[in-house]
Amino acid sequence: MPLIVLSVLVQIGLIIHVIRTGRAMYWVFIILMAPGIGSLAYAIIELLPELSGNHRARNALRGVKKTLDPGGDLRRREKEHRLSGSVDATRRLAGELMESGRHAEAISHYENALTGLYEHDPDLLLGLATAQFANNQFDEARQSLDRLIEKNPVYRSPDGHLLYARSVEACGDIDKAREEYAAVAAYYAGAEARARYGQFLESQGDNEAALDEYEEIIIAADLAPRHYRKAQKAWISEAKAGIRRLSGD
Repeated sequence: MPLIVLSVLVQIGLIIHVIRTGRAMYWVFIILMAPGIGSLAYAIIELLPELSGNHRARNALRGVKKTLDPGGDLRRREKEHRLSGSVDATRRLAGELMESGRHAEAISHYENALTGLYEHDPDLLLGLATAQFANNQFDEARQSLDRLIEKNPVYRSPDGHLLYARSVEACGDIDKAREEYAAVAAYYAGAEARARYGQFLESQGDNEAALDEYEEIIIAADLAPRHYRKAQKAWISEAKAGIRRLSGD
């Protein structure tokens, strides 16, 4: 089969895929106007994530996709929500709104989803609290997390626990915040919880305890594999900065 015929068939197949799967219609223009390169771009950005089982690969490709089409995921989530109106579609839309910095809208969608069988759903409550905290509604975030804890006593989320500590601190309940930070820092997988605990202790003038937390982060990082240090780079840097501040260097 001549190469040009094969190229045309690939283009036709991809255009059909664009239309049937509800992808953004600009892809049709790209595939038609940039044969080869356009088809390859569509395959990498749209098809490969569906076929790949690698979480990192999906995230990396999603980042590329967001760069090329910043509002594409949000438009897709809005379309899904209009078509189905399901709780899952609402949750995904709220999450995408959060990523877009539209926290108030995300709060509204989470609240709408928390009805009926999902009135006390822990994932929705955690999403709501996260959106409320991002929107500087700290009292409301704490209330949502208290409701989550009360209605779902066996539910566990390290990120949720850390958010609770931060919400309690933001509400001015210092003793409770210290208790929660200490608890979550003891088991949290990454360096963020311990770094935030160190920041909290430093803000309270407990510099010796803060320094201990920062030094624990550096010790753990030195013993950890490279991929851990790469993933926790920002928090390791914060720990080093904290040590410099408290050591007077």
